[in-house]
This record gives sequence, structure tokens and C-alpha cells, in this order.
Amino acid sequence: MTKKLHHSGDKNSLTRRSVLRGVGAIGGLAAGSGLITGFPTIWAQNIKNVTLRQFGTGVSNINEIAKKVKSDLGFTLQMTALDTDTTAQRVVTQPKSFDIADIEYFTVKKIWGAGNLQPFDVRKLSNYDKIVGIFKNGKLTPTSKIAQGTAPHTVGFTESQTSRDFAASETNWYTLVPTIYNADTLGIRPDLIGRPISSWTELLNPEFKGKASILNIASIGIMDAAMVCEAMGEIKYGDKGNMTKTEIDKTMEIFTEAKKAGQFRAFWKTFDESVNLMASGEVVIQSMWSPAITKVRSMNIPCVYQPLKEGYRSWGGGLGISRNLSGISLEAAYEYINWYLSGWVGGLLMRQGYYSAAPETSKKFMSGDEWGFWFEGKAAKDDIIDPFGNKLEKAGSTRDGGSFYDRMGKVECWNSVMKENRYMVKKWNEFIAA
Repeated sequence: MTKKLHHSGDKNSLTRRSVLRGVGAIGGLAAGSGLITGFPTIWAQNIKNVTLRQFGTGVSNINEIAKKVKSDLGFTLQMTALDTDTTAQRVVTQPKSFDIADIEYFTVKKIWGAGNLQPFDVRKLSNYDKIVGIFKNGKLTPTSKIAQGTAPHTVGFTESQTSRDFAASETNWYTLVPTIYNADTLGIRPDLIGRPISSWTELLNPEFKGKASILNIASIGIMDAAMVCEAMGEIKYGDKGNMTKTEIDKTMEIFTEAKKAGQFRAFWKTFDESVNLMASGEVVIQSMWSPAITKVRSMNIPCVYQPLKEGYRSWGGGLGISRNLSGISLEAAYEYINWYLSGWVGGLLMRQGYYSAAPETSKKFMSGDEWGFWFEGKAAKDDIIDPFGNKLEKAGSTRDGGSFYDRMGKVECWNSVMKENRYMVKKWNEFIAA
């Protein structure tokens, strides 16, 4: 059984009184900085007049979040879903068009230097201690190795409130507050393949000639290609997330050769394209995203998000705040961020197969069965239902790849923007056109 989406009446729900009490604590800090005065009376009188404008990728800009903000916090959150590139572009070129930006970590290098975002004061983040180590020092556990690419912690901190550079380790200034992330791998049709799949090399196995696919988003597709080439033993990268021109050339040469030999049925760009290719059986192995696998399975078609021995490619996103925010709007933004990590949104995201940056707070908003399935890798006792009432998995199912620590503990690289990004995109486009 799944809990309902709205928890307005339960003991975990935020009441206006608890919000004001929390804001009072935060406000002491803010008032001391000269941001606002007369706190929290001003908040109580004017909070209903605050509107925060947020844009970002559709994965986490969900209408239910805006409704819950209005219910729990009293102010208005306007959400606009954009693609990754448009989000980054608007942060840089239209700094007055937003208050909060929902950003993917691999694009932070592109936008932070513009100076249009202000860092968060970690001392005002009430759930900072519950954020997983991936977003602090890069390590899931003390013994974890740090993955290649733009690992979130490498762009996560800055030295001061005005710095446009990244800090080498944790500071009091957080560029983004992390919210959502996942470990990506290949999707397969086990019924059409009929044997175990355990390596990224299988994407270029001639056995699947004309039935393989890779996503046609250069900065992500190149990472999948690198996972394949390294697994084949063809290339040993210094850093898959920051390739040299020679490494880019060799990677694209291998994939262009496979393309000319007819390996690929198609190249997809959208969620629906990937679902249709897999559901139709035209493709049996391809780059895929976790919810797309779930969508295929919901059609009663066998589809697996296959754990591979070389590990996962990962991605993550977080919320950044405009440098134009001040006064009560800035305090509202902090209250929103603290509410965001307090568990309700995390439960909403986790019950769709993503991970929350503060997973332990999300546990309060998930049933024991849901937590067991999504986080601990246990077999579901009942059918697994998403927050919108759709059946995702049957009772008895287990999550592909197992527990949170099994999956995120095997991340090999993160989505990245390379120094040679322009050259890489040019070479990728030549590969697609070949």
C-alpha cells in the first residue's frame, strides 16, 4: 500500500505555526545580516504575497510540488519545465526571469561564472547534515572511490558569497542544494535476448546488429560510448568526463565504424522515443532512463534496467537561487529549500525511482514496503504504485540493481561538460550524420 500524495493531516505535515517557528530561528540569522527587520511579524503579514518563479527540467518540476508549497508554506511557487540547455542558457542570459533554477550539476561549470546565482549559507540549511556524502565530499561511504566526470561535490562549494570559483572542499557556501539523482545503465529486452547481459560491451555486440540504440544527446551519449569503449579494452581514459581530443576521436571512430556496419536501429532524443523503440521490440538493448524502463514494464512487456559489471553513469540536479533575491523573498526561498529536503518531495521523487539527496527524511513519507523496495532493494510485499496512482511493479518484484548503496556505490562516472566540449559536440554530430 502506498500513502496518499498529500499528508496535510498527519503528524509529519508542516503547519503554519511550525513554519513560523522555523522561520523565526532562521530569521534571527537573516535579521542579523540586515536583510529584513521586524521578524517574524513581516513574514506572517506578507508571506501570502510572495511568489517564487522556478524553472528547470520536467523530471522534478511537478505541479504537485507547487500545490503542496501553497498548502504548507502559504506562498506561491510558479514552475516552468524547460530542457537542460535552455535552463542553463536562461540562468546566464536572463537573470531577472527567475528566482529559483532547477539545474543539472554537469551544467554548473557553464553558469556559475556568470555570477547570476548566489550561494546558499549552509548554516541556514536545516537538513544539511542529512544530505548524502556524494554531494559533500564525493563519497557515498568513507571507503567509496570518487567517480570520474563532473562529480557534484567538485562544483558544489564556493569560497565566499561573491566568489565565481569553486572550492576544493566543503565550505559554508553551497552552489546548489542537491535534490534528485540516479544511476543510469542500459535497458534490455530479456525475452528477446535470451541470455545474461553483464557488460557495457554488449551495446556494440554484432549479435544485436540493427537492434541497438544510443541516445542522441552529445554530452550524455558520449559518456555511454566511453563506458562501452573502456569495457571493450579499446581505450583507457584519463577521465571519461573530460576527454582529450585524441580520446574523443578514438571513441567516435569506434562508434562510427559500428554505425556504418548497421549496429544501430535508431538514435533517440526523447523519453517517448526510447519507450517506443523498446516496447515495439525494434530495439533490444539501448541507453535508457529508469522511468522509461518502468513505462515499458507497465505495458506488461519484459524490460530490465541491467546492472553491468563496469558500473553506472550517474546524473544529479539541485536548486540554485538568483542573486537578485533579497528580503522576505530570499527568506521564503530558504524556507522552501528547507521544506524541500524535509521529506515530502523526497518521497514523491523516490516513489518514481529517483533518489532524494536527504533520503532518511523521505522515509517518513513512504510506506515500509515502498522504502524496502526503492531504497533497500527488498522484494515488494504489495504492488508498487507511483505517486499518481499508476502501478509500477507487481508484488514480489525487486528493484533492478538492488539497494541504494548497491546502485549508487557502483557509479563509475557523472554526466559532464568537458573542456573540449565544442570539439566533442562537433565529432558527435559527425558520427550521427555518418
